[in-house]
Amino acid sequence: MTDPTALRPATPQEIEETLAFALRYRGRRRADIAAPMVAQIAAEHLRQCLEASGFVVMKRPDGSLPSTTKHHRTS
Repeated sequence: MTDPTALRPATPQEIEETLAFALRYRGRRRADIAAPMVAQIAAEHLRQCLEASGFVVMKRPDGSLPSTTKHHRTS
């Protein structure tokens, strides 16, 4: 398990980008759930709701934002 002292709060931008990615992709394949603009608006709304409810999203220092590039695939 990850050392809890190494966690830090995720920034609002990191949360929104990750939520928008999740609405647009399944893994690296496009999911027909939401268009990019709709996904971004929904992600912003979800982040605001989480903050208003008192949630804190934590992030590992080595965690990266999602990517759709094929150059960084892990086997």
